[in-house]
Amino acid sequence: MKKRILLTGLAAVLAAGILWGCGSDKNKETLTVFNYGEYMDPEVLELFEEETGIEVKYEEALTPEEMYSKYSSGAIEYDLLCTSDYMLERLIREGELQPFDMNSLEYGENIGETYWKTAERFDPGNRYVLPYFWGTVGILYDKTKVKKPVDSWEVLFNGEYAGSLIMQNSIRDSYMVALKYLGYSLNTKDEAQIREAQALLLKQKPDVQAYLVDEARDEVVAGNAAMAVVYSGEAYLGKEYNENLEYVVPKEGSNIWLDCWGVTKYCDNTDAAGKFLDFLCREDIAMKNFEYIYYSTPNEAVIENLDESLRTDKTIVPDPEEIENCELYLQLDPDTNKLYNDLWKELKAD
Repeated sequence: MKKRILLTGLAAVLAAGILWGCGSDKNKETLTVFNYGEYMDPEVLELFEEETGIEVKYEEALTPEEMYSKYSSGAIEYDLLCTSDYMLERLIREGELQPFDMNSLEYGENIGETYWKTAERFDPGNRYVLPYFWGTVGILYDKTKVKKPVDSWEVLFNGEYAGSLIMQNSIRDSYMVALKYLGYSLNTKDEAQIREAQALLLKQKPDVQAYLVDEARDEVVAGNAAMAVVYSGEAYLGKEYNENLEYVVPKEGSNIWLDCWGVTKYCDNTDAAGKFLDFLCREDIAMKNFEYIYYSTPNEAVIENLDESLRTDKTIVPDPEEIENCELYLQLDPDTNKLYNDLWKELKAD
C-alpha cells in the first residue's frame, strides 16, 4: 500500500510551529498549502520548487470537517487549500477565499467545460475555485465473501454481513448512505428525514466493524471485511491490489463530488499561488498526480492520453446512467449542521 509521504523536515517544522504566510520569507518566496492526505504526488511539490524557486510548506487533513476546523482556528495562515464542493461553498460564503482570475492560467484550458459548469453549482461565475479531482462514493466488496451481486445500499442494512461492514468516518458520507437508501436527497434539511436516517444508522451500528476513511479500502483488500463504503479512486486501487474486489454505485444514487483548489484571504502573493495552480493544470504534472491517486480527473489532456483500459474503467470514468441519481453535496444551514454534529456524536458514542 502506498504510504503517506511527507516532505523532508516537515515534521520538525510543524512541531516547532513555524509556518509562514505567503511570501513573508524575505529571502525566498513561500506558499503554505493545505490538502487532503495522499492527495498529491510528493514529487510534484519537489518539481514545482525546482522549476519556480518557490518553497512549499505542505500540510494535510483527513476530512473536510477536520480541514475547516484547522483552517478556521487561525493557527496557520494557509495560502492555498484543496477541499470538497460543499466546504468550498461555505468558505466562499464566509469570505475566506479570494477571487482569482482562472482565465489567467496558461494551462487552465485543460480543465474540461463540464467541470467548470459543475463547479458553478457552488461557485457562480467560476470566480474562486479550480477543479482538481472528482468521483463517486459507493461500495467496494469482496466477491468471494459476498455471494449475490450488489446493486443497492440495502446490503449494508439487512444484517447479512454483520461485523464485516466498514462505513465512512465522515458525517456527510455516512448520513448520505442512509438518506439515499431511504429515498431522500443527501442535501435534505428536513429534520424528520435526517432523524429517520439516524435511526437506521443506530440500528446498523452493531453490524459495523469500523468507521474509517482511507483505511477502509485496505481492510477489504486484506480480506478483513466483506465490504466498505469508499471513494471511487480508493476502489480503483483496491481492485488493483485484489482481483476479487468489485465496486458499485448503488441504484438509489449516491454522492458525486468535486474537489477544488482555492486561494485563501490570507494569501498576499497571488502571483505565486497562480503559478502553483497553473502547474497543477499542466498535462505532465496532472498525469503524474493522476497516476499517484487514480481518481477521476477533470484534466481532459490527461483523459485523452489514458490507456483504453483506464478510459473504460467505471471507477475512473463512470457511465452516465450510473451517476444519474447522484447529487453534489451543498452547504447546509447552521441549524442543520448542528443537528448533524449532535447526531454524529450520538452515533459514535460508545
